[in-house]
Amino acid sequence: MIKTRVGVRVDALIEWLVRHWAWWLLVPMLVFTAGPFLAPVAMVMGWPDLGKAIYTLYLPFCHQLPQRSWFLFGAKLTYTLDEISRVYSSTDPWQLRFFYGTPEMGWRVAWSDRMVSLYFLTPIFGISYFVLRRFGIAVQPLRWKIWLLAMTPLVLDGLTHALSDALFGVSGGGFRDTNVWLAFLTANKFSGIYAGDQFGTFNWWLRLFSGALAAWATAYLVFPWLDSMISSEMES
Repeated sequence: MIKTRVGVRVDALIEWLVRHWAWWLLVPMLVFTAGPFLAPVAMVMGWPDLGKAIYTLYLPFCHQLPQRSWFLFGAKLTYTLDEISRVYSSTDPWQLRFFYGTPEMGWRVAWSDRMVSLYFLTPIFGISYFVLRRFGIAVQPLRWKIWLLAMTPLVLDGLTHALSDALFGVSGGGFRDTNVWLAFLTANKFSGIYAGDQFGTFNWWLRLFSGALAAWATAYLVFPWLDSMISSEMES
């Protein structure tokens, strides 16, 4: 009798966990992807050890180059490498990862701008799927061809940046730093947006857009598919 009662309770617990699988997936994703925003909070609160621990924790998941990251609690959201070099001597790509900011400039988020849109928005889009479902709006899993098409801007942007950095370094002068090719293609009609990675430039907008598009496509491929699969298993 005891074993039977235990078995019933275990089955009920498993059923409850399965029914709420989305929360068990989305909440950890949100916590993990929001974690980098706590690094500048810790720094401005006067807890540098905690802030540095968060930066270190996320190093395997993001390059964290400061000229391609956001700064909070300071004068501006983004800074050029030249501006960073005025207060930080090294332009070595590895050493740059350890520039966290200053009280005047603010403190760097432990995601690059691309990762903010890609990583953080994926669970946000996942939540939006379940909100739509709750209101009775059926959403089918995204087709693989559409997912691949949506991933293309992210892949092309990432690969060309990696190639430019590998050939010319991160100190400027690479074809993805100057974007002379884009100025030529657009007859230089958009002065001020071509060079650099700071707020408002072509590179800044493209990283945000491509990351957000990839996050949307991934969320609307994976979550509807998981939802359909788990619902079918529970009904069978």
